[in-house]
Amino acid sequence: MLNSVVIMGRFTRDPEMRQTPNGVPVASFSLAVERDFKDTSGEKQTDFIDCTAWRNTAEFICKYFTKGRMAVVSGRLQVRHWDDKDGNKRKSTDVIVENAYFADSKRDAANMAAPEHPQFTEIGDELDDEDLPF
Repeated sequence: MLNSVVIMGRFTRDPEMRQTPNGVPVASFSLAVERDFKDTSGEKQTDFIDCTAWRNTAEFICKYFTKGRMAVVSGRLQVRHWDDKDGNKRKSTDVIVENAYFADSKRDAANMAAPEHPQFTEIGDELDDEDLPF
């Protein structure tokens, strides 16, 4: 089966770095991706796509990318299903990032504040071993 995604967009916020109880780094972020076509009012729509990166990729993203930076990410789609606290069935779709590339110029990057080194927070009960991609 083929499950491959490549998107280019801007970070909507600084990436959030966490750590599993076993010490595996995981970063979460969202990219604003503009559609290639305009709607009936002549405006381009934007999709906000949730992304998750693991291990070295997560550390790289948190070290070099900040809110507003343009990036190209490649990876695969993953759909998660769960029941919320009210018992409602929920579903979310994330891009599991395997590679991240700079898509803006060095000049644009120089005008943005340099990110601080990531501070890890431990992930508690929200991840099971079945959720980990390894």
